[in-house]
Amino acid sequence: MKRADGAAAVLPGTDLARHSKVLHRAHDAVMSGGTPPSDVRALVTRSWSRVLGFGLDPGKPNGRDGVPRDELERRRAGSPLALVVDELRAVLSSVADASHFISVVTDADGVILWREGAAGVLLRADSLGFAEGATWTEDHVGTNAIGTALAERAPVQLFAAEHFELGQHPWYCTAAPVHDPRTGALLGVVDVSGPAMTLHPAIGALIQTATRLAESRLWFHHRHRLDRLRAGTEHLVGSGPLLVVDDDGWVAHHSGVAARERVAAPVAGRPVAVAGIGLCEAERVPGGWLIRPAGGRGPVRAVLSTEAGAAVLSVDSGERGWRTGLSPRHAEVLRALHRAGSAGLTAAELSGRLYGDDDHQVTVRAEISRLRRVVGALVATGPYRIGPGVDLTISD
Repeated sequence: MKRADGAAAVLPGTDLARHSKVLHRAHDAVMSGGTPPSDVRALVTRSWSRVLGFGLDPGKPNGRDGVPRDELERRRAGSPLALVVDELRAVLSSVADASHFISVVTDADGVILWREGAAGVLLRADSLGFAEGATWTEDHVGTNAIGTALAERAPVQLFAAEHFELGQHPWYCTAAPVHDPRTGALLGVVDVSGPAMTLHPAIGALIQTATRLAESRLWFHHRHRLDRLRAGTEHLVGSGPLLVVDDDGWVAHHSGVAARERVAAPVAGRPVAVAGIGLCEAERVPGGWLIRPAGGRGPVRAVLSTEAGAAVLSVDSGERGWRTGLSPRHAEVLRALHRAGSAGLTAAELSGRLYGDDDHQVTVRAEISRLRRVVGALVATGPYRIGPGVDLTISD
């Protein structure tokens, strides 16, 4: 039978007891310093290699570093996943008792924020330190679906001795990252775990359904917030050009300027560069910002230079300007987009320019999102390119 890989630990029809014994032998061989046998998936080999580099001991529970209760409550309140955790529970918990598993939701740091499921499995999980507030990243507890999904930035399913710690061998776990549908930023992980011999092929599909639901509901909440912002500022806006945006720069209303999805996140007292308008001023309104021209509508001129070894971006539209430091990665992105010209780059192409392959598209989208929070419409999307009306010079 062909070996499973990627997000699936076993194929339908796999003899779980027999496969578990094979994995135990493989685990023993690798932890004794041997070569990983062919029975070990590449995903697992990569994770074991990372974890051994952390100096963890497979023979004992490693530190879970549970956060205090007040810190857990702070993380819950600040997590965007709080908006959709009830929907996740509805999907996962409805079959938890019958399927003998528990479901957990973590934040992007791998801290378990919410956990529920079959009572007997919860008790077993408690003895393993698999509890609310515990940190389940690879550097804390070894190879596990939550930590490995965070490290690989992809869905992961682990079965039995694919886990690093011996104490986790009686378990299976299936996890998938949840991303912000607006920006691609990683928000956390959804995981289902249970006794290894109860693993069902449908568990992977269940996790995929849950994460897709979470991301679609997050997008719904985003659109609803923009609708409320637009309705709440109707009495404040007149003729354009102007934009009404939320705190992250997402556009709720526009007048006298071409529609766009997002501009730079406004900051009080700092001009915002908007392609087609130039430099604008941001005025606080209930729930967001009113953005209007700060002066003339000349082209936006920007210079990327190096000062004292650090990248600096200077922006000027003929009336006023601003300067900001950039991280080396953001400076590299701007240089790549500048070289690409008006044709721009897709996420895959930009991944190739930055990382040498097209396997980092999620990371690229997150980097572009963070960069646009700094430079706004100086960087356009669809494809990624230097924004229209922006004259960028590279002087370093």
